[in-house]
Amino acid sequence: MRESATDLLVRLPADSNVTDLLLQMHQKDPSRVLYAVKNGTEWEDVTADRFLTEVSRLAKGLIGSGIRPGDSVAVMSRTSYEWTVADMANWFAGAVTIPIYETSSPSQVEWILADSGARHVFVEDERKAAVVQAAVSALDGEFSIWLMNDGDGADSLTGLAAAGSSVSDDALEAARSTANLEDTASMVYTSGTTGRPKGCEITHGNFALFGVNIIEVLPEMLKVPNPTTLMFLPLAHVLARAVQVGCLHAGVKVGHSRSASDLMSDLKSFSPTFLLAVPRIFEKIYTGAQASAEAAGKGKAFAAASATAIAYSEAKDSAARGGRGPSVALSLKHKLFDRLFYPKVRAVLGGNAEFAISGASALSPTLAHFFRGCGVTVLEGYGLTETTAPASVNQVARTRVGTVGLPMPGTTIRIADDGEVLVRGAVVFKGYHRNPEATAEAFDGDWFRTGDVGELDDAGFLRITGRKKDLLVTAGGKNVAPGPLEEKIRENRLVSQAIVVGEGRPFVSALITLDDEALEAWSRENGAPTGVAGDDPRVQQILQDAVDAANATVSRAEQIRKFTVLPKDFTLESGHLTATLKLRRNAVIADYSDEVEKLYAK
Repeated sequence: MRESATDLLVRLPADSNVTDLLLQMHQKDPSRVLYAVKNGTEWEDVTADRFLTEVSRLAKGLIGSGIRPGDSVAVMSRTSYEWTVADMANWFAGAVTIPIYETSSPSQVEWILADSGARHVFVEDERKAAVVQAAVSALDGEFSIWLMNDGDGADSLTGLAAAGSSVSDDALEAARSTANLEDTASMVYTSGTTGRPKGCEITHGNFALFGVNIIEVLPEMLKVPNPTTLMFLPLAHVLARAVQVGCLHAGVKVGHSRSASDLMSDLKSFSPTFLLAVPRIFEKIYTGAQASAEAAGKGKAFAAASATAIAYSEAKDSAARGGRGPSVALSLKHKLFDRLFYPKVRAVLGGNAEFAISGASALSPTLAHFFRGCGVTVLEGYGLTETTAPASVNQVARTRVGTVGLPMPGTTIRIADDGEVLVRGAVVFKGYHRNPEATAEAFDGDWFRTGDVGELDDAGFLRITGRKKDLLVTAGGKNVAPGPLEEKIRENRLVSQAIVVGEGRPFVSALITLDDEALEAWSRENGAPTGVAGDDPRVQQILQDAVDAANATVSRAEQIRKFTVLPKDFTLESGHLTATLKLRRNAVIADYSDEVEKLYAK
C-alpha cells in the first residue's frame, strides 16, 4: 500500500478557534474539574469556571499592557498549571504563544525572541528571568518579563491581571474572537539539531481539530467517567500542548508534574487513568522493576513474568490479525502473574492507568508487548513538530504493535518512491516563520516531507523504518538504518543509550552509555566492586550479548562489529538530548569523534 487516509470525524466552524473549546466546556458544565494543582502533598481541583475566570483576568491584563491580536508572547517555564493559564490567556488576548524550553541558553532565547518578534515573556522564576534578561540585552527595544511564581508585584501574574482592570468584557471578546482556524496560534521552534531552529507556525485549526477528533479516535481513554492524566512532558513541546487541548475538549482532569524527581511520587498521589510519555520513561520503569526483582532474589520469577506478558500480548496481536489467541496454558500463567507481579508494574504508574500514549521517538515492540501484557496498553503514535501532534496513532480497538498506527482524522499519509513518509491534511502546519525557502523545501505540492522513511501495511498502518538523514551508507555501499539496532540494544538493563555509527566506514559500530542505577544494582547483586565500569569483562559480555541480539535482527552487512562504552551518559545539560529525551545524533558523534576513530583504527 502506498497511501492511507482517515476522514475528518468532527468539523469546526471556519471562524472558530481554540478558545471556543473552553467556552463550550464552561457553558456545558462550569463545575467540571479540568485541572488539579499540587499544594504540598495534596491536589487542589480547578473547575472550568475557575479556569475561565483566571484566564480572562490574565488576558485582560495582557490587553491592558498593550498586547494586540497577532502579537507574540513567549512562555519559558517547566510544565505547570501556570503555563496552561498563560497559554490560554494569550489566545484569549488574540496573541500567538511562543514556547521556549526551560533549559534554553541565553543565545537560544535571543534567537527565538528575535525571530518571533516576541517582546513579552512569561518566565517561571527569577532564574529564568535572568536568562531572558541576558538574552534581551543583545536585542533592541523594550521587553516585558512576567514572573509566574508567587508574588503580587507589577511583574507577577497578579500584577499583570491588575493591569487589565479597566479592560471591558466586550474588548476581551473582540480580541478573543479575532483569530480563526487558519490563523497562527503558536510558533513552536524545532530543536535545532542542525542549523538555526525554525519557527513552525501551528494554527488554531491544527490544535482545535486535533482536540475534537482525538476523543473520537480514543473513546476508551477519553469518553469514560472521570478520566485523568498527569502531564510531565514539556509543554514547550507541541505534542504535550495538543494533548492538553484534547483533554480540555474531553473534560479530562489534568495534573502537572514539574520535574523528574517528583514524577514517581506525583504518579502515586495523582493516580492517572492514562498517560502521555516518551519511550525512555517505559524503558526506565522496566529496568527498575527488573532491578528490584533481582535485588529481592526474584530475578528468575521476573524473567518468567516478563516473558509471559510479552507472549500473551503477542498472542493477542496475532488474534487481532486472524491468528490464534493466547493458549489455555499461557492464559493460566498470565493470570497467575497478574496476581503476583503485574500489579507492581501498574503501581509505578499510579495503579489506575490502563492506557498510555508513547510519542517523540520509537518505542521497542518488546516493551510495548510487556506493558500490554501487564495491563497497560501503550499506544504508539508518530508525528513531528510540523504535524502538530500525532499524524498517526494506534487505537485501542485497532492497534498493531511495532507500527505507529493509522492516520489521524483528516490526514493522509503517502509513501514516496524513495520510501519517505509524506503527510497532508488537518495536522500539517502552516509553514516556517519568515522562512519561505525552508517552507518550499519542506513541501512537495501540499505534501509535507517528513524526512522519515517508512512503509504502510495492507491495512494502512504506518511503520517507521528510519530517518533519511540518519541512514548510514557503509564503505561497501550498504544502507543501514540505525534506529532499530539502537532500540534493541537499549532493551538491555545496563544500557542507557546507544548510537550506531558507520557512515563511509568498512563496517558498523556503536557507542554505548550505561545506566548508572542499573549498573550499581547489578554490581551489588553480583559482588562486583563499587564503581565497576564498562571495561569490566562481565559487563562487556552483557553488552556483547545485547549487541548480538540486535545483530540477529539484520543482515550480516548491517551487523555491529565493534562497540565502545563512553565514560558518561548523555544528558540535557551535556547537549546530547532534546527536552523530550531524544538523542542529538550529530552532537554525540561530533563530541565523541575520537572514540569513533579508535573503533576504526587499524
